[in-house]
Amino acid sequence: MAVDYSLYLVTGRGLLPEGKAYNDSLREALQGGVTVVQVREKKSDTLEFLQVAQQSKDICNEFRVPLIINDRIDIALAVDADGVHLGQTDMPVHVARKLLHPGKIIGVSCSNIDHVRKAVEDGADYVGIGAIWTTSTKQLTNPILGVREIGPLLSALDGTSVKAVGIGGIKSTNLLRTLHGSVSTTGHRLDGVAVVSEIVASLDPLRSAQILKDVYVSWSIATNTQAAPVIPYTVESIRAGVVDLMRLIREIGPLIHQITNVVVTNQSANATLALGASPIMATAPEEMYDLSRALSALLINFGTVKDKEAMLLAGQFVNEEKKPVIFDPVGVGATQFRRETAVELLNSWQASVIKGNAGELAALADSEAVQARGVDSVGPGFADPATFVRNLAKKERCVIALTGVTDWVSDGTTVVKLGNGHRLLGDITGSGCLVGTCIAIFCAGAWARARNEDGRGKLVKGDMLMGAVGGILALTIAGERAALRPDVHGSGTFLPALIDELYNLTPETVVEWGQLYVVANDIAE
Repeated sequence: MAVDYSLYLVTGRGLLPEGKAYNDSLREALQGGVTVVQVREKKSDTLEFLQVAQQSKDICNEFRVPLIINDRIDIALAVDADGVHLGQTDMPVHVARKLLHPGKIIGVSCSNIDHVRKAVEDGADYVGIGAIWTTSTKQLTNPILGVREIGPLLSALDGTSVKAVGIGGIKSTNLLRTLHGSVSTTGHRLDGVAVVSEIVASLDPLRSAQILKDVYVSWSIATNTQAAPVIPYTVESIRAGVVDLMRLIREIGPLIHQITNVVVTNQSANATLALGASPIMATAPEEMYDLSRALSALLINFGTVKDKEAMLLAGQFVNEEKKPVIFDPVGVGATQFRRETAVELLNSWQASVIKGNAGELAALADSEAVQARGVDSVGPGFADPATFVRNLAKKERCVIALTGVTDWVSDGTTVVKLGNGHRLLGDITGSGCLVGTCIAIFCAGAWARARNEDGRGKLVKGDMLMGAVGGILALTIAGERAALRPDVHGSGTFLPALIDELYNLTPETVVEWGQLYVVANDIAE
Protein backbone atom coordinates (compact mmCIF):
# COMPACT_ATOMS: atom_id res chain seq x y z
CA MET A 1 0.00 0.00 0.00
CA ALA A 2 1.11 3.56 -0.68
CA VAL A 3 1.77 5.17 2.69
CA ASP A 4 2.12 8.84 3.58
CA TYR A 5 4.70 8.83 6.39
CA SER A 6 4.83 12.62 6.81
CA LEU A 7 3.27 12.82 10.29
CA TYR A 8 3.74 9.52 12.08
CA LEU A 9 2.15 9.38 15.54
CA VAL A 10 3.52 6.98 18.15
CA THR A 11 1.05 6.54 21.01
CA GLY A 12 1.93 6.67 24.69
CA ARG A 13 -1.09 6.59 27.00
CA GLY A 14 1.05 7.46 30.01
CA LEU A 15 1.61 10.93 28.53
CA LEU A 16 -2.08 11.82 28.21
CA PRO A 17 -3.00 14.98 30.13
CA GLU A 18 -5.42 14.63 33.02
CA GLY A 19 -8.97 14.32 31.80
CA LYS A 20 -8.04 13.47 28.21
CA ALA A 21 -9.32 10.07 27.03
CA TYR A 22 -7.06 8.04 24.73
CA ASN A 23 -9.67 7.54 22.01
CA ASP A 24 -10.56 11.24 21.96
CA SER A 25 -6.90 12.25 21.73
CA LEU A 26 -6.25 9.83 18.88
CA ARG A 27 -9.31 10.93 16.92
CA GLU A 28 -8.40 14.60 17.29
CA ALA A 29 -4.81 13.92 16.22
CA LEU A 30 -6.08 12.21 13.08
CA GLN A 31 -8.37 15.14 12.38
CA GLY A 32 -5.30 17.38 12.69
CA GLY A 33 -3.38 15.58 9.96
CA VAL A 34 -1.66 12.49 11.39
CA THR A 35 -0.97 10.11 8.49
CA VAL A 36 0.29 6.97 10.27
CA VAL A 37 -0.35 5.66 13.80
CA GLN A 38 1.88 3.28 15.73
CA VAL A 39 0.47 1.80 18.91
CA ARG A 40 3.22 1.30 21.47
CA GLU A 41 2.25 -0.39 24.76
CA LYS A 42 5.41 -1.42 26.58
CA LYS A 43 3.80 -1.86 30.01
CA SER A 44 0.44 -3.40 29.11
CA ASP A 45 -0.45 -7.07 29.38
CA THR A 46 -1.63 -8.87 26.26
CA LEU A 47 -5.36 -8.41 26.81
CA GLU A 48 -5.07 -4.69 27.51
CA PHE A 49 -2.77 -4.22 24.51
CA LEU A 50 -5.24 -6.09 22.32
CA GLN A 51 -8.13 -3.88 23.45
CA VAL A 52 -6.18 -0.66 22.84
CA ALA A 53 -5.02 -1.91 19.45
CA GLN A 54 -8.56 -2.81 18.37
CA GLN A 55 -9.91 0.59 19.46
CA SER A 56 -7.06 2.28 17.60
CA LYS A 57 -7.69 0.20 14.49
CA ASP A 58 -11.37 1.15 14.46
CA ILE A 59 -10.57 4.86 14.75
CA CYS A 60 -7.79 4.71 12.12
CA ASN A 61 -10.19 2.96 9.74
CA GLU A 62 -12.53 5.96 10.01
CA PHE A 63 -9.74 8.18 8.64
CA ARG A 64 -8.24 5.58 6.29
CA VAL A 65 -4.91 5.89 8.08
CA PRO A 66 -2.57 2.88 8.46
CA LEU A 67 -2.16 1.37 11.92
CA ILE A 68 1.22 -0.05 12.90
CA ILE A 69 1.79 -2.19 16.00
CA ASN A 70 5.04 -1.87 17.90
CA ASP A 71 6.87 -5.17 18.30
CA ARG A 72 3.92 -7.55 18.81
CA ILE A 73 3.23 -9.66 15.72
CA ASP A 74 0.41 -11.49 17.50
CA ILE A 75 -1.44 -8.25 18.27
CA ALA A 76 -0.97 -7.06 14.69
CA LEU A 77 -2.46 -10.30 13.37
CA ALA A 78 -5.32 -10.26 15.86
CA VAL A 79 -6.57 -6.80 14.85
CA ASP A 80 -5.50 -7.03 11.20
CA ALA A 81 -3.18 -4.05 11.60
CA ASP A 82 -1.48 -2.63 8.54
CA GLY A 83 1.99 -3.51 9.78
CA VAL A 84 4.50 -3.77 12.59
CA HIS A 85 7.48 -1.77 13.79
CA LEU A 86 10.48 -3.73 15.03
CA GLY A 87 13.46 -2.77 17.15
CA GLN A 88 16.97 -4.12 16.76
CA THR A 89 16.35 -6.77 19.43
CA ASP A 90 12.86 -7.70 18.25
CA MET A 91 11.84 -10.43 15.81
CA PRO A 92 13.92 -10.40 12.59
CA VAL A 93 12.26 -8.87 9.53
CA HIS A 94 12.35 -12.05 7.47
CA VAL A 95 10.57 -14.01 10.20
CA ALA A 96 7.95 -11.28 10.67
CA ARG A 97 7.38 -11.23 6.91
CA LYS A 98 6.56 -14.96 6.95
CA LEU A 99 4.05 -14.53 9.78
CA LEU A 100 2.26 -11.46 8.47
CA HIS A 101 -0.24 -11.43 5.64
CA PRO A 102 1.07 -10.30 2.24
CA GLY A 103 1.29 -6.57 1.71
CA LYS A 104 1.75 -5.64 5.36
CA ILE A 105 4.20 -2.88 6.33
CA ILE A 106 7.36 -3.59 8.29
CA GLY A 107 9.44 -0.80 9.80
CA VAL A 108 12.74 -1.09 11.68
CA SER A 109 14.39 1.22 14.22
CA CYS A 110 17.91 2.16 13.10
CA SER A 111 20.59 4.16 14.91
CA ASN A 112 23.60 3.62 12.63
CA ILE A 113 24.36 3.00 9.00
CA ASP A 114 24.83 -0.75 9.49
CA HIS A 115 21.29 -0.97 10.89
CA VAL A 116 19.96 0.83 7.82
CA ARG A 117 21.85 -1.38 5.39
CA LYS A 118 20.63 -4.51 7.18
CA ALA A 119 17.02 -3.27 7.14
CA VAL A 120 17.26 -2.67 3.40
CA GLU A 121 18.82 -6.09 2.84
CA ASP A 122 16.09 -7.76 4.93
CA GLY A 123 13.30 -6.11 2.95
CA ALA A 124 11.94 -3.51 5.40
CA ASP A 125 9.43 -1.03 3.99
CA TYR A 126 10.69 1.89 6.06
CA VAL A 127 13.31 2.70 8.67
CA GLY A 128 12.90 4.85 11.76
CA ILE A 129 16.18 6.75 12.14
CA GLY A 130 17.20 8.27 15.48
CA ALA A 131 17.12 9.31 18.13
CA ILE A 132 17.65 12.74 16.59
CA TRP A 133 16.95 14.75 19.76
CA THR A 134 16.86 13.97 23.45
CA THR A 135 13.63 12.26 24.35
CA SER A 136 11.98 11.34 27.65
CA THR A 137 9.37 9.04 26.12
CA LYS A 138 11.70 6.09 25.61
CA GLN A 139 14.77 4.76 27.38
CA LEU A 140 17.56 5.04 24.83
CA THR A 141 20.17 2.32 24.38
CA ASN A 142 22.18 4.28 21.80
CA PRO A 143 23.62 7.83 21.81
CA ILE A 144 21.64 10.75 20.45
CA LEU A 145 22.56 11.11 16.78
CA GLY A 146 21.81 14.77 16.24
CA VAL A 147 20.46 16.31 13.05
CA ARG A 148 23.79 16.44 11.21
CA GLU A 149 24.37 12.69 11.52
CA ILE A 150 21.14 11.68 9.80
CA GLY A 151 22.33 12.47 6.27
CA PRO A 152 24.99 9.72 6.13
CA LEU A 153 22.38 7.15 7.23
CA LEU A 154 19.95 8.35 4.56
CA SER A 155 22.62 7.87 1.91
CA ALA A 156 22.35 4.11 2.51
CA LEU A 157 18.83 4.31 1.06
CA ASP A 158 19.96 5.69 -2.31
CA GLY A 159 18.58 3.60 -5.14
CA THR A 160 16.04 1.81 -2.94
CA SER A 161 12.31 2.25 -2.34
CA VAL A 162 12.73 2.10 1.44
CA LYS A 163 11.27 5.14 3.19
CA ALA A 164 12.80 6.98 6.16
CA VAL A 165 11.11 8.45 9.22
CA GLY A 166 13.00 10.62 11.72
CA ILE A 167 12.38 9.66 15.35
CA GLY A 168 13.26 10.90 18.80
CA GLY A 169 12.35 14.15 20.54
CA ILE A 170 10.84 15.84 17.48
CA LYS A 171 8.64 18.83 18.26
CA SER A 172 7.21 21.82 16.44
CA THR A 173 10.12 23.94 17.70
CA ASN A 174 12.80 21.72 16.14
CA LEU A 175 10.89 20.20 13.22
CA LEU A 176 12.13 22.62 10.55
CA ARG A 177 15.74 22.20 11.69
CA THR A 178 15.23 18.43 11.64
CA LEU A 179 13.87 18.41 8.09
CA HIS A 180 16.39 20.86 6.65
CA GLY A 181 19.42 19.25 8.27
CA SER A 182 18.48 15.60 7.72
CA VAL A 183 19.52 15.41 4.08
CA SER A 184 22.32 13.33 2.58
CA THR A 185 24.94 14.82 0.25
CA THR A 186 23.15 12.98 -2.56
CA GLY A 187 19.86 14.70 -1.71
CA HIS A 188 18.06 11.86 0.09
CA ARG A 189 15.55 13.27 2.59
CA LEU A 190 13.25 12.13 5.35
CA ASP A 191 9.85 10.94 4.21
CA GLY A 192 8.29 11.81 7.52
CA VAL A 193 8.76 12.38 11.24
CA ALA A 194 7.59 10.36 14.22
CA VAL A 195 6.10 12.37 17.09
CA VAL A 196 4.97 11.28 20.55
CA SER A 197 4.65 13.82 23.37
CA GLU A 198 4.03 16.89 21.20
CA ILE A 199 0.66 15.38 20.27
CA VAL A 200 -0.16 12.81 22.95
CA ALA A 201 0.60 15.13 25.89
CA SER A 202 -1.30 18.03 24.32
CA LEU A 203 -4.63 19.31 25.62
CA ASP A 204 -5.40 20.17 21.98
CA PRO A 205 -3.94 17.33 19.89
CA LEU A 206 -5.82 18.48 16.80
CA ARG A 207 -4.09 21.87 16.85
CA SER A 208 -0.71 20.32 17.75
CA ALA A 209 -0.95 17.94 14.80
CA GLN A 210 -2.02 20.77 12.48
CA ILE A 211 1.03 22.85 13.42
CA LEU A 212 3.40 19.95 12.78
CA LYS A 213 1.71 19.06 9.51
CA ASP A 214 1.76 22.66 8.29
CA VAL A 215 5.52 22.89 8.92
CA TYR A 216 6.12 19.64 7.08
CA VAL A 217 3.96 20.58 4.11
CA SER A 218 5.52 24.05 3.83
CA TRP A 219 9.01 22.57 3.91
CA SER A 220 8.08 19.91 1.37
CA ILE A 221 6.63 22.46 -1.06
CA ALA A 222 9.60 24.79 -0.67
CA THR A 223 12.18 22.07 -1.29
CA ASN A 224 10.36 20.28 -4.10
CA THR A 225 9.38 23.33 -6.15
CA GLN A 226 11.23 23.44 -9.44
CA ALA A 227 13.81 26.20 -9.15
CA ALA A 228 14.61 28.63 -11.93
CA PRO A 229 17.60 27.65 -14.06
CA VAL A 230 20.86 28.42 -12.26
CA ILE A 231 23.23 30.69 -14.10
CA PRO A 232 26.89 29.80 -13.49
CA TYR A 233 28.84 32.39 -11.57
CA THR A 234 31.57 34.39 -13.28
CA VAL A 235 34.23 36.65 -11.83
CA GLU A 236 32.33 39.60 -13.27
CA SER A 237 28.97 38.60 -11.80
CA ILE A 238 30.47 38.00 -8.35
CA ARG A 239 32.37 41.27 -8.42
CA ALA A 240 29.21 43.13 -9.48
CA GLY A 241 27.23 41.44 -6.73
CA VAL A 242 29.76 42.40 -4.05
CA VAL A 243 29.80 46.01 -5.25
CA ASP A 244 26.00 46.07 -5.11
CA LEU A 245 26.06 44.79 -1.53
CA MET A 246 28.63 47.40 -0.48
CA ARG A 247 26.42 50.21 -1.68
CA LEU A 248 23.32 48.72 -0.06
CA ILE A 249 25.08 48.27 3.30
CA ARG A 250 26.11 51.95 3.36
CA GLU A 251 22.57 52.92 2.45
CA ILE A 252 20.59 50.91 5.00
CA GLY A 253 23.09 50.46 7.90
CA PRO A 254 21.99 46.93 8.90
CA LEU A 255 22.04 45.84 12.54
CA ILE A 256 24.58 43.06 13.14
CA HIS A 257 24.18 41.07 16.35
CA GLN A 258 27.50 39.57 17.38
CA ILE A 259 27.90 37.06 20.18
CA THR A 260 31.66 36.98 20.05
CA ASN A 261 34.72 36.40 22.20
CA VAL A 262 35.96 38.94 24.71
CA VAL A 263 39.28 39.38 22.91
CA VAL A 264 37.79 41.04 19.82
CA THR A 265 34.54 42.66 20.92
CA ASN A 266 35.77 46.25 20.59
CA GLN A 267 37.57 45.90 17.27
CA SER A 268 34.68 43.89 15.80
CA ALA A 269 32.26 46.65 16.74
CA ASN A 270 34.56 49.27 15.18
CA ALA A 271 34.93 47.24 11.98
CA THR A 272 31.14 46.96 11.78
CA LEU A 273 30.76 50.73 12.03
CA ALA A 274 33.57 51.29 9.53
CA LEU A 275 31.71 49.29 6.86
CA GLY A 276 28.50 51.21 7.45
CA ALA A 277 26.59 48.74 9.63
CA SER A 278 25.52 48.95 13.29
CA PRO A 279 26.86 46.53 15.93
CA ILE A 280 25.21 45.13 19.02
CA MET A 281 27.11 42.75 21.31
CA ALA A 282 24.33 41.36 23.52
CA THR A 283 24.75 38.06 25.36
CA ALA A 284 21.81 37.81 27.77
CA PRO A 285 19.56 34.87 26.79
CA GLU A 286 16.51 36.94 27.72
CA GLU A 287 17.25 39.38 24.88
CA MET A 288 17.65 36.89 22.06
CA TYR A 289 14.03 36.75 20.91
CA ASP A 290 13.57 40.52 20.66
CA LEU A 291 16.93 40.99 18.94
CA SER A 292 16.15 38.32 16.37
CA ARG A 293 13.27 40.46 15.16
CA ALA A 294 15.42 43.60 14.82
CA LEU A 295 18.73 42.36 13.43
CA SER A 296 19.75 41.74 9.83
CA ALA A 297 22.37 39.07 10.55
CA LEU A 298 23.74 37.11 13.50
CA LEU A 299 27.40 36.24 14.06
CA ILE A 300 28.18 33.53 16.60
CA ASN A 301 31.89 33.35 17.43
CA PHE A 302 32.68 31.08 20.35
CA GLY A 303 36.35 31.88 20.72
CA THR A 304 36.11 32.04 24.50
CA VAL A 305 33.29 29.47 24.64
CA LYS A 306 30.96 31.56 26.77
CA ASP A 307 27.27 32.40 26.62
CA LYS A 308 26.26 29.02 25.16
CA GLU A 309 22.62 29.40 26.18
CA ALA A 310 22.41 32.72 24.36
CA MET A 311 24.08 31.18 21.30
CA LEU A 312 21.56 28.34 21.22
CA LEU A 313 18.54 30.61 21.56
CA ALA A 314 19.83 33.30 19.20
CA GLY A 315 20.44 30.85 16.37
CA GLN A 316 17.04 29.22 16.78
CA PHE A 317 15.18 32.53 16.85
CA VAL A 318 17.09 33.89 13.85
CA ASN A 319 16.37 30.68 11.93
CA GLU A 320 12.68 31.28 12.60
CA GLU A 321 13.06 34.72 11.04
CA LYS A 322 14.92 33.22 8.05
CA LYS A 323 17.82 35.62 8.52
CA PRO A 324 21.53 34.82 8.09
CA VAL A 325 23.45 33.01 10.84
CA ILE A 326 27.24 33.10 10.49
CA PHE A 327 29.18 30.64 12.65
CA ASP A 328 32.86 31.09 13.46
CA PRO A 329 33.99 28.03 15.49
CA VAL A 330 37.23 29.57 16.74
CA GLY A 331 39.69 26.95 17.98
CA VAL A 332 37.09 24.18 17.71
CA GLY A 333 39.76 21.52 17.35
CA ALA A 334 41.67 22.59 20.45
CA THR A 335 39.57 20.81 23.09
CA GLN A 336 36.86 18.19 23.42
CA PHE A 337 34.59 20.78 25.06
CA ARG A 338 34.81 23.06 22.03
CA ARG A 339 34.06 20.18 19.67
CA GLU A 340 31.04 19.12 21.71
CA THR A 341 29.78 22.69 21.89
CA ALA A 342 30.08 23.14 18.12
CA VAL A 343 28.12 19.93 17.53
CA GLU A 344 25.39 21.04 19.94
CA LEU A 345 25.08 24.44 18.29
CA LEU A 346 25.03 23.11 14.73
CA ASN A 347 22.46 20.49 15.63
CA SER A 348 20.24 23.17 17.20
CA TRP A 349 20.19 25.68 14.33
CA GLN A 350 21.12 25.95 10.67
CA ALA A 351 24.12 28.08 9.81
CA SER A 352 24.06 30.17 6.63
CA VAL A 353 27.85 30.45 6.51
CA ILE A 354 30.50 28.57 8.47
CA LYS A 355 33.83 30.38 8.42
CA GLY A 356 37.08 28.98 9.76
CA ASN A 357 40.75 28.32 9.18
CA ALA A 358 42.02 24.95 7.98
CA GLY A 359 42.39 23.48 11.45
CA GLU A 360 38.92 24.56 12.53
CA LEU A 361 37.12 23.29 9.44
CA ALA A 362 39.12 20.05 9.48
CA ALA A 363 37.90 19.47 13.04
CA LEU A 364 34.29 20.08 12.00
CA ALA A 365 34.69 17.69 9.07
CA ASP A 366 36.43 15.04 11.21
CA SER A 367 39.42 15.28 8.88
CA GLU A 368 43.00 14.66 9.97
CA ALA A 369 44.46 16.54 7.01
CA VAL A 370 45.16 19.61 9.15
CA GLN A 371 45.78 19.79 12.89
CA ALA A 372 44.89 22.61 15.28
CA ARG A 373 47.18 24.25 17.81
CA GLY A 374 44.99 26.47 19.93
CA VAL A 375 43.22 28.78 17.47
CA ASP A 376 45.86 28.24 14.76
CA SER A 377 46.38 25.57 12.11
CA VAL A 378 49.53 23.51 11.73
CA GLY A 379 50.61 21.27 8.89
CA PRO A 380 50.76 21.55 5.12
CA GLY A 381 47.02 22.19 4.62
CA PHE A 382 44.52 20.44 2.36
CA ALA A 383 45.82 18.81 -0.79
CA ASP A 384 42.66 19.86 -2.62
CA PRO A 385 40.98 22.73 -0.75
CA ALA A 386 38.40 23.31 -3.51
CA THR A 387 37.03 19.78 -3.16
CA PHE A 388 37.18 20.01 0.63
CA VAL A 389 35.07 23.17 0.91
CA ARG A 390 32.59 21.96 -1.70
CA ASN A 391 32.05 18.64 0.08
CA LEU A 392 31.76 20.26 3.51
CA ALA A 393 29.25 22.77 2.13
CA LYS A 394 27.12 19.89 0.83
CA LYS A 395 27.31 18.12 4.17
CA GLU A 396 26.50 21.17 6.29
CA ARG A 397 24.00 22.54 3.74
CA CYS A 398 25.45 26.03 3.90
CA VAL A 399 28.28 28.17 2.52
CA ILE A 400 31.77 27.26 3.74
CA ALA A 401 34.51 29.90 3.92
CA LEU A 402 38.02 28.50 4.41
CA THR A 403 40.41 31.30 5.36
CA GLY A 404 44.20 31.36 5.13
CA VAL A 405 46.92 32.66 2.86
CA THR A 406 44.47 31.81 0.09
CA ASP A 407 40.76 31.88 0.88
CA TRP A 408 38.20 29.42 -0.53
CA VAL A 409 34.41 29.78 -0.54
CA SER A 410 31.80 27.26 -1.69
CA ASP A 411 28.06 26.73 -1.55
CA GLY A 412 28.41 23.06 -2.50
CA THR A 413 28.25 23.80 -6.21
CA THR A 414 30.42 26.82 -6.97
CA VAL A 415 33.94 27.24 -5.57
CA VAL A 416 35.57 30.67 -5.46
CA LYS A 417 39.27 31.24 -4.78
CA LEU A 418 40.38 34.56 -3.26
CA GLY A 419 43.95 35.83 -3.28
CA ASN A 420 44.03 39.10 -1.31
CA GLY A 421 45.57 39.66 2.12
CA HIS A 422 48.81 40.58 3.89
CA ARG A 423 51.04 38.84 6.43
CA LEU A 424 50.37 41.60 9.01
CA LEU A 425 46.80 40.30 9.30
CA GLY A 426 48.31 37.26 10.97
CA ASP A 427 50.26 39.42 13.42
CA ILE A 428 47.26 41.03 15.11
CA THR A 429 44.80 39.43 17.48
CA GLY A 430 41.43 38.59 16.00
CA SER A 431 41.96 39.20 12.31
CA GLY A 432 40.17 35.94 11.58
CA CYS A 433 37.32 37.03 13.83
CA LEU A 434 37.11 40.29 11.87
CA VAL A 435 36.58 38.23 8.73
CA GLY A 436 33.53 36.69 10.39
CA THR A 437 32.24 40.15 11.25
CA CYS A 438 32.68 41.34 7.65
CA ILE A 439 30.95 38.23 6.29
CA ALA A 440 28.01 38.84 8.63
CA ILE A 441 27.72 42.43 7.39
CA PHE A 442 27.70 41.43 3.72
CA CYS A 443 25.25 38.59 4.38
CA ALA A 444 23.00 41.13 6.09
CA GLY A 445 23.12 43.16 2.89
CA ALA A 446 22.24 40.04 0.88
CA TRP A 447 19.29 39.35 3.17
CA ALA A 448 18.05 42.94 2.81
CA ARG A 449 18.35 42.73 -0.96
CA ALA A 450 16.41 39.47 -1.07
CA ARG A 451 13.70 40.95 1.12
CA ASN A 452 13.35 44.25 -0.71
CA GLU A 453 14.20 43.66 -4.34
CA ASP A 454 12.78 41.68 -7.25
CA GLY A 455 9.82 40.52 -5.19
CA ARG A 456 11.75 37.43 -4.04
CA GLY A 457 11.07 37.94 -0.35
CA LYS A 458 13.49 35.19 0.68
CA LEU A 459 17.11 34.21 0.42
CA VAL A 460 18.33 32.00 -2.38
CA LYS A 461 21.43 29.89 -2.54
CA GLY A 462 23.70 32.48 -4.14
CA ASP A 463 23.01 35.25 -1.64
CA MET A 464 25.18 33.77 1.10
CA LEU A 465 27.97 32.85 -1.32
CA MET A 466 28.11 36.49 -2.38
CA GLY A 467 28.02 37.61 1.24
CA ALA A 468 30.94 35.39 2.23
CA VAL A 469 33.04 36.45 -0.75
CA GLY A 470 32.26 40.13 -0.14
CA GLY A 471 33.18 39.97 3.54
CA ILE A 472 36.50 38.29 2.85
CA LEU A 473 37.38 40.71 0.06
CA ALA A 474 36.57 43.71 2.23
CA LEU A 475 38.91 42.72 5.05
CA THR A 476 41.76 41.34 2.96
CA ILE A 477 41.84 44.29 0.56
CA ALA A 478 41.71 46.70 3.51
CA GLY A 479 44.60 44.74 5.04
CA GLU A 480 46.70 45.09 1.90
CA ARG A 481 46.05 48.81 1.68
CA ALA A 482 46.71 49.37 5.38
CA ALA A 483 50.08 47.60 5.16
CA LEU A 484 51.19 50.03 2.42
CA ARG A 485 50.53 53.16 4.47
CA PRO A 486 53.59 55.14 5.60
CA ASP A 487 52.21 55.43 9.14
CA VAL A 488 52.19 51.64 9.60
CA HIS A 489 55.39 50.35 11.20
CA GLY A 490 54.21 47.03 12.62
CA SER A 491 51.25 45.27 14.21
CA GLY A 492 50.62 48.07 16.73
CA THR A 493 50.00 50.67 14.05
CA PHE A 494 48.47 48.21 11.59
CA LEU A 495 45.19 47.59 13.46
CA PRO A 496 43.92 51.21 13.53
CA ALA A 497 45.04 51.61 9.92
CA LEU A 498 43.01 48.50 9.04
CA ILE A 499 39.87 50.04 10.54
CA ASP A 500 40.59 53.25 8.61
CA GLU A 501 40.86 51.34 5.34
CA LEU A 502 37.60 49.50 6.00
CA TYR A 503 36.00 52.87 6.60
CA ASN A 504 37.38 54.30 3.36
CA LEU A 505 36.81 51.18 1.24
CA THR A 506 34.90 51.92 -1.96
CA PRO A 507 33.30 49.71 -4.61
CA GLU A 508 35.86 51.00 -7.10
CA THR A 509 38.69 49.83 -4.84
CA VAL A 510 37.19 46.36 -4.55
CA VAL A 511 36.89 46.11 -8.34
CA GLU A 512 40.49 47.26 -8.84
CA TRP A 513 42.16 45.26 -6.07
CA GLY A 514 40.02 42.14 -5.78
CA GLN A 515 41.73 38.88 -6.72
CA LEU A 516 39.01 36.30 -7.22
CA TYR A 517 38.67 33.26 -9.40
CA VAL A 518 35.78 30.86 -10.03
CA VAL A 519 37.46 27.47 -9.98
CA ALA A 520 34.34 25.24 -10.04
CA ASN A 521 30.78 25.68 -11.25
CA ASP A 522 29.18 22.24 -11.06
CA ILE A 523 25.67 23.38 -11.87
CA ALA A 524 24.79 20.00 -13.36
CA GLU A 525 25.11 18.41 -9.94
